[in-house]
Amino acid sequence: MQSPRLNFVNCMSPAGIHRMAYREWGDPANGRVLLCVHGLSRNGNDFDEVARAMSKEYRVVCPDIAGRGASDFLTNPASYVVPQYVSDITTLLARLQPQSLDWLGTSMGGLIALAFSAVVGAKHAAIAAAGDSALPKTTGLSLGKLILNDVGPAIELASIERIAGYVGLPLQFDAFEDAVNHMKTNAAAFGPLSDEQWVTFTKAAMVQKGQVWTQHYDLAIAQAFAGLKDEKMLKAGEAMLWRAFESLQCPILLIRGERSDLLSKTTAEQMQARNKHLQMIEIPETGHAPSLLPQSQVQAVRQFLLS
Repeated sequence: MQSPRLNFVNCMSPAGIHRMAYREWGDPANGRVLLCVHGLSRNGNDFDEVARAMSKEYRVVCPDIAGRGASDFLTNPASYVVPQYVSDITTLLARLQPQSLDWLGTSMGGLIALAFSAVVGAKHAAIAAAGDSALPKTTGLSLGKLILNDVGPAIELASIERIAGYVGLPLQFDAFEDAVNHMKTNAAAFGPLSDEQWVTFTKAAMVQKGQVWTQHYDLAIAQAFAGLKDEKMLKAGEAMLWRAFESLQCPILLIRGERSDLLSKTTAEQMQARNKHLQMIEIPETGHAPSLLPQSQVQAVRQFLLS
């Protein structure tokens, strides 16, 4: 079975340099890059099944966003915010030098994609306004296709409060089997999974430290996330994300969990109305967010990307 290559890139924050880990699948010389960016408390291992399925056609790159997985924890927890993540991804792409870029983002990873597209769009506008052919091109940074996995510009406050209720709370299990059983109960919203898939799902989220299994992320990410409960801040962020979403000119696939409390049916319908490039599929018996482990979900991703 194919295994990924683990690499690191040095990124900057106001507190200094931190390393971001990323796993690469497929031909390292392939200029066709699929960037897979995970959710709030997860890491790049979430995309192993998708990466295996797409690694012949793409160089699949799955970063661990700062504070997660094999990446460094940030000195200042206040830096666990989307602008910092956009900066880190931009640094990663400078390393990768893609000829074309497609993006699959789950939850937070989709919000990073929208914020990134706003930054790139502003740069394109500046280049166009300058009319200078000597200015650097950004074609390789422009999104060719975008998959948003259970996320949109509008975030439900009730979902934010639910997530804030568990992110950052320490968990410890003496046996890996206990961690799996915990996930089956407390992460059931990710959808009906087989026993083998729950093992895979848990391995991505937990790490063994000494004699116990615990979360594979910096518990301090909860401090910055708590600020999202500010309704005024949420509305300001939503307005920016809607502008970024509406300006997208690339094909977009929206994957929605049928029972999602983060991406409401109303928001999904608004997204369809406000961007003609979007198509949507719903995953039955699933909340926030589809795990992308079942083959039916992997094939939906594959079909969209290769169509």
